Amino acid sequence: MKKYRPAKRRILGQHFLKSAGVLEKIIGVIEPLADDLIIEIGAGRGALTFPLAALAGKVLAIEKDRAFIPFLEEKGPPNLAIVAKDVLDVNFKELVGENGFFFGRAKLVGNLPYSISSPLLFKVIEERAAFQKCVFLVQKEVAERVCAGPGSKSYAPVSILLQLHFQAALVLTVHPGSFSPPPRVQSALITLDRRPSPLHPVSDERKFLRFLRTCFKQRRKTLVNNLVASGTPVTRAEEACSVFGLDRGIRPEQVSIAQFVGLFDFFHGRP
Repeated sequence: MKKYRPAKRRILGQHFLKSAGVLEKIIGVIEPLADDLIIEIGAGRGALTFPLAALAGKVLAIEKDRAFIPFLEEKGPPNLAIVAKDVLDVNFKELVGENGFFFGRAKLVGNLPYSISSPLLFKVIEERAAFQKCVFLVQKEVAERVCAGPGSKSYAPVSILLQLHFQAALVLTVHPGSFSPPPRVQSALITLDRRPSPLHPVSDERKFLRFLRTCFKQRRKTLVNNLVASGTPVTRAEEACSVFGLDRGIRPEQVSIAQFVGLFDFFHGRP
């Protein structure tokens, strides 16, 4: 077979993990079991794919770049299936449903391209019922945002929405030298373990996201000022703060998840 050499233009923007030690740690965090279905985002050259397939019941490798697929198909074991699609176009519920033998023990993993990490995380929130656990290698800044709590400068709408449904943890920081080519930023490994039920129930998550984005629209402004800027009467914004024991000058990054859910119900549950 002709030796596989991906065109240079194809690997621009892609950072392949080359450190055997880091790969071993990631596999340990994923904990692939014989009754697991592992869905991997971006199989690339199979550095993570093949070791996972050796341990898990089945691996579905989602790979957008078709230049990698012949290599993966030739070298991969029988329990490896390739899904030649952009991950943002994949319906995870359908994909897992087609592999119902695994009874919902699906884990979503991957070294995420920086350009898709944000939309993919929101996709995970929407399709969360398909996964038991997610393990992602992402830009460290993104990892900190996912795991941030109130009082942190990284705390953001995505922190709140993910933590409503998952227990999030940053478990490992990865130096640029562990990749080829090395990125200009540090990376981090995060885990998302799905909660059996939401931390706090939300009546309409799409509206809740819009509400959160309104609250965080200008981080230097107070919560009240952001609400007023969106059209909320100042008296009602101040009343809401009073109901939930919030100071008139509180900033959005200081408000807890429970308080945001309560504020959302206050504004959207009343005429």
